[in-house]
Amino acid sequence: MKKIIVMLVIAAAAGYGLLSYHFVLFDSSLKILKKTGVRYENTFVDARGANKLKLALKPDLMAAGITDVVNQVDQSVK
Repeated sequence: MKKIIVMLVIAAAAGYGLLSYHFVLFDSSLKILKKTGVRYENTFVDARGANKLKLALKPDLMAAGITDVVNQVDQSVK
């Protein structure tokens, strides 16, 4: 019984940790941004190809600083 409770606590902590970050997949890399709050929205984001333009329409990603990351990724590609 003690092992089950410990495993549940570890799983809950891992889930909470995952919901605290944006995981953004670019063409050549994976970037991790700290969220402004813990929510389900935009935890895993696909920003490959033309999807980079759609990131500007998401306010929670803008608050997390996605524009700086997109500029950094674009400069490293050139």
